[in-house]
Amino acid sequence: MAIRERRPGLSETEAYNILRNDRRRHVLDYLRASVGDVALGDLAEWIAERETDQSPPPRSKRESVYNALHQTHLPKLDDREIVDYDERGKRVALNDTRNLHRYMNVVTDYGITWGEYYRSVGLLALLFLLAADLGAPVLSSVDSVLWVSLFLVIIAASTGYQLRAQLRLAARRLREWM
Repeated sequence: MAIRERRPGLSETEAYNILRNDRRRHVLDYLRASVGDVALGDLAEWIAERETDQSPPPRSKRESVYNALHQTHLPKLDDREIVDYDERGKRVALNDTRNLHRYMNVVTDYGITWGEYYRSVGLLALLFLLAADLGAPVLSSVDSVLWVSLFLVIIAASTGYQLRAQLRLAARRLREWM
């Protein structure tokens, strides 16, 4: 994998152009959860499993994904310095993706992003506190400190759940890698 001079960050248009393709997003998801570089064949098989919901995926699907990654997606990501792709060795590794993170929404199991979830919890906490301070029945009978504590526990538990899910995914990828 060649070392080269870094280009300035991606423009918003370039970032969305890269992320609008499911396979490129799958590549980034897989590489973020992997340790070191990965074989193109392993990456293609993982993506083919996601696309077909079959394990192992059909050979023709694996080959189709492999060819598309090798000929199109990985060179595009490599040109933009998002990954390092060794075409001869058929190995790929993730580069610094800080420029892409702001465009990548991590979605919960319920179809909303974690950012939307935390904003909703924060807004709900604010509404509960305002209602309690304005004397709403039932809500005002509980001290505001208890409401704040309850919502802080919800946020802490949610953060723990999110981290646990990320660690499980990383551990699974590590087991697959070994």
